[in-house]
Amino acid sequence: MLAVGIDVGSLSAEAVVIEDGKMAAYSILPTGADSRQAAKKAFTRALERAGRSPDEVTFTVATGYGRVSVPFADLQVTEITCHARGAFHLNPDTRTVIDIGGQDSKVIRLDGGGTVIDFVMNDKCAAGTGRFLEVMARALETEVEALSDLAAGASKAASISSLCTVFAESEVVSLIGQGVLRKEIARGLLESVAERTAVLVSRVGLEPEVIMTGGVAKNAGVVRALSARLGVPIRVPQEPQIVGALGAALIAWTRAVKKSPQKTRGASPQR
Repeated sequence: MLAVGIDVGSLSAEAVVIEDGKMAAYSILPTGADSRQAAKKAFTRALERAGRSPDEVTFTVATGYGRVSVPFADLQVTEITCHARGAFHLNPDTRTVIDIGGQDSKVIRLDGGGTVIDFVMNDKCAAGTGRFLEVMARALETEVEALSDLAAGASKAASISSLCTVFAESEVVSLIGQGVLRKEIARGLLESVAERTAVLVSRVGLEPEVIMTGGVAKNAGVVRALSARLGVPIRVPQEPQIVGALGAALIAWTRAVKKSPQKTRGASPQR
């Protein structure tokens, strides 16, 4: 029995396939201009990697801002619920989930059973998100992936005071013109992301253990800066981008078991 979770974000679309209670495959693709097409491609790619076909899927759950663009999904679930489910599945000790995606960020508090007890979400401004880092990397004439290494070589951080991505970009250009070292600017940018995220965390309350999901979790510099600011270790999954899709797939698996109760093998998803 197969279940699939699809997470359609602003920058990427992810799909996770669960077969007999275990994750069989996943895919990560750019969203591009067509969310619906991206969701279908991610779905197809993940199934191909699992060696399966779409007609074998029992249940599909879509999440993310583009979940309404997945017409073949059996159910749409909010990303808050899916990230919580995925993070708790990966580590049942998780109490705080920090997710920084392409254009939004969110902090979720869980109880001991993995139920969401509070959350806060910033989806009104791209500051502190993956898009913010993309714009800043371009201003520094480097790649997003290089920001962490660049910042690691700085003995101090340049002050980035602007909260708006557009104004922050102008501030970076101005700092470059003043002769401020690029590595110091990079460190300032990463610490700026950490500061904005820490403010969100303070609104729901910090409780270890903390897990970080989303594409920005791949930036070790942001994770280090945020961990230092919060004063606690931050766990990062092996593939942080698929946690939302994993949560959606787990929900889909539960629905699939209920839909086909006679297929009980692997009824409890395995970590």
